[in-house]
Amino acid sequence: MQLGMLTACLPQWTLDRIAGWAAQAGYEALEVAVWPGTGGRDFEAAHLPVADFGPRQVEETLALFDEHGLALSAFAYYENNLHPDPVRREEIRTHLRHAIDAAQALGVPYVGTFIGRDWTKPVADNLAEAERIFPELVDYAGERDVKLIVENCVMEGWHPDGYPGNLAYSPELWEWMFGLGLYLNWDPSHLIWIGIDPVETIAPYVDRIVHAQAKDVELDPRARQRYGFFGKVDKGGNPWDMGWWRYRVPGLGQVDWARVVDRLYEHGFTGTLSVEHEDPVWGGTDDRITQGLDIAHRTLRPLIVG
Repeated sequence: MQLGMLTACLPQWTLDRIAGWAAQAGYEALEVAVWPGTGGRDFEAAHLPVADFGPRQVEETLALFDEHGLALSAFAYYENNLHPDPVRREEIRTHLRHAIDAAQALGVPYVGTFIGRDWTKPVADNLAEAERIFPELVDYAGERDVKLIVENCVMEGWHPDGYPGNLAYSPELWEWMFGLGLYLNWDPSHLIWIGIDPVETIAPYVDRIVHAQAKDVELDPRARQRYGFFGKVDKGGNPWDMGWWRYRVPGLGQVDWARVVDRLYEHGFTGTLSVEHEDPVWGGTDDRITQGLDIAHRTLRPLIVG
């Protein structure tokens, strides 16, 4: 197992600068954000131009990672592959294929994305539509020795009423998507707030957990007494504000990282544990973000052998 970090938390930094900082901070791998541009969402960044990725970019990227002694564990392009707007859906599909092509060129084994959801249709219709569109994407990736990995984020902010916007949030849905040839980028933070013990999900599915994200979650049971499980109705313009929980860097929330890492080792996980920093306390400025990444490193590094 190696300790990595997702680059999306530093959208204004170049990949060169992130690699230099990460290596100095003791990280061993980068999960590189490859959106086509940096928008208004704090989980996206454009750190490699995968839509225009030629031999020169391949050579420069490989040299950069070699210079800093880092692995490139995965590409991250977490978008809604079931978007209700057909034009937007095709844009997403096209860019995902670009990410797969660039991954092949660099020898990157995984490209991360979401199942997503068409929020105008019932869940059953969405599952049927995913069964229609994902086999072609899985085959496209497989022909290039790349696996598509899906993060189990609920993505409640994508649904107008705060219901799940990514149909990959539970083990029931994992089993369904594994049948489509997809793999899991396992993140315990999303499981805790929906009432699932993340440690108990490792052993049954470890053969499909090929990459893992390290993000923590802090629950506020007193606030839940006011808002209920489904969170605030009035979110004040922020669709992600559930009101009774928030993401934290590892060590500052409810995830038992010693148990998580131990169970991953017990069941043979040998991939990358990649810190995903979306902590509002340790955010807002570059200094705060890097301090948060240092906290995560201090929490996790003693648990990882080697």
